[in-house]
Amino acid sequence: MYEGLVYESYAIRVRDYHRPMRPDGPPLGLQLAMTSKSVGRAFNSALAENGGSIPIWLILNALESESRRTQLDLARAVGIEGPTLTRHLDGMEQSGLVERRRGTPDRRAVQVELTAAGHDLHGRLLQAVIGFNQQLRAGLSAEDVDTLRRLLDQLQANVSSGGRA
Repeated sequence: MYEGLVYESYAIRVRDYHRPMRPDGPPLGLQLAMTSKSVGRAFNSALAENGGSIPIWLILNALESESRRTQLDLARAVGIEGPTLTRHLDGMEQSGLVERRRGTPDRRAVQVELTAAGHDLHGRLLQAVIGFNQQLRAGLSAEDVDTLRRLLDQLQANVSSGGRA
């Protein structure tokens, strides 16, 4: 009796569903999420081979572009929450990559800047980033890359607007 109700309920849902369940492959969101994880792991691995990680790269790169930043500004620039950034900066400071100082005009603000070792690591990681980017673009034309960027921007807009494009 129960099995019949489950089957009937399923049959009604399937019948009332006007579009095919999988018209052209797996759901786009799932494929994108799995690709993102795979690319992210490979990128992190390329950085790790050179003594870094994605968060370290983001921090070093932000500090390379603007030599001295407050922790709050740095957190906003790299998209890392304050407590998480503090943990990363603690490790980077212990490794001699960054220095933190209290701000002169505002003693509450902590200024972060790269050390010579931080600049050196940034240079090594930059080479890893360039190499990884070349690997990622293998087999893609410039037009393919432009199309991919446009499509990714559209997907971002779609989820940002709640699906209303």
